[in-house]
Amino acid sequence: MAASVLFALQNTAMVPLDLLVYSLAPQSVSLWVLAAFALGGLLGMLVSGGIVLRLRAKLLASKRQLQRLQQKLESQREDSTSTND
Repeated sequence: MAASVLFALQNTAMVPLDLLVYSLAPQSVSLWVLAAFALGGLLGMLVSGGIVLRLRAKLLASKRQLQRLQQKLESQREDSTSTND
């Protein structure tokens, strides 16, 4: 936090931000840099959150499949045991 404040105090030059189709009003360099840093952090969290959700769904599907296969194996063992008796 302190580094952000020091960065903002040292970089006060006003510059516009040109986004190809839209130009934003001049703001301090520190504001643009800190805003880009914050936006990148948020986008990173959103992307990683989506990946985590997808992996959790795959894990749940794998657990269900494992449970079904274990039940099938157990029933086959029971059938095999009753046949041998």
